Amino acid sequence: MTRSISLLGATGSIGDSTLDLIRSERENWNVVALTANCAAKKLAELAQEFGADIAVVADEGCLEELRAYLAGTGIEAAGGAQALCEAAARPVDITVAAIVGCAGLAPTMAAIEQGKIVALANKEALVSAGGVMTRLVAQHGTTLLPVDSEHNAIFQCLQGNNVEDVRWITLTASGGPLRTKTLAELEATTPAEAVAHPNWDMGAKISVDSATMMNKGLEFIEAHHLFPVGLDRLRIVVHPQSVIHSMVEYRDGSTLAQLGPPDMRVPIASALAYPARMDTNCQSLDLTAIGELTFFAPDEERFPATRLAREAAHAGGAAPAVLNAANEIAVAAFLAGQVKFTDISAIVARALETYMPAAPETLDAVLAVDAQARERAKLMLEPA
Repeated sequence: MTRSISLLGATGSIGDSTLDLIRSERENWNVVALTANCAAKKLAELAQEFGADIAVVADEGCLEELRAYLAGTGIEAAGGAQALCEAAARPVDITVAAIVGCAGLAPTMAAIEQGKIVALANKEALVSAGGVMTRLVAQHGTTLLPVDSEHNAIFQCLQGNNVEDVRWITLTASGGPLRTKTLAELEATTPAEAVAHPNWDMGAKISVDSATMMNKGLEFIEAHHLFPVGLDRLRIVVHPQSVIHSMVEYRDGSTLAQLGPPDMRVPIASALAYPARMDTNCQSLDLTAIGELTFFAPDEERFPATRLAREAAHAGGAAPAVLNAANEIAVAAFLAGQVKFTDISAIVARALETYMPAAPETLDAVLAVDAQARERAKLMLEPA
């Protein structure tokens, strides 16, 4: 049976993996909307390949270029934040929400309001607006499927079990490319070194988050909203091989773990085919070739981001939104060569110390907190 799908963030790494899976079963999918920030040429090529109804660029400055590439194809071209939300609101069976950062919040909400399936690959949206988003999911009866490898692993391990029986949920972290570096070496880390992840092929922002361990901190907060077992039952362990993607321990002492290759097509396929399974051409695990699996406690002296995220989760209210916004500004500044690698977590810590507004209860309130936190973080980039 053919299913309709929209992909928010079609030109990123998640988008590439999603479209690769759709390409392998082309007859089963009707692609409705594809979006990108600006990559007009690539977006137009994808829209034509998959016969999309509409292609949208978030940056209106790229709209004319997109229109030129799509001229005569019959595919609608649109641009801007409102057009992005309107595309996300088009009725489809499943929406893959893969826009990086808080920019994906409003369109993800628009997709949730349709009451269908949303495969969530944008962790920042749930981090910044967890309460608002989960209430909207409940209100519209939406099925929210996690695409992050860790959360998808937890989701799979929970199937057929009661969340009340959970003793621990353990998120695994690779530790990133800088796991063994000293503090002095971390101070001198370049953007090229920070994005060179040993296991995963990801975009620059997520790769830096992995290097700082903020990625795992954001996932800790996300897990709190997706799997209501309580913050005191969530923990993080460093697992450099990235073979076990997460684990769930039950009250009888049984621990279920989901294993797989470090390939995002595996969790994406789980979400696309849910509640069934679909074929992928991902390489099978060869445990004898891997040889051993190792685990370490996080080092929060060298990588304080997980501690900051945990504290923000316990504080609740606006704290997670402030954490996420400040982190996005700090990471962008690091990639631009404005600040050192170790400054990223320091900027986030200062933002949390100096700005704590009232808990946001609406999307507009979340966006206001996000905007204000970004402005404050930008001020922290300026020399004293």
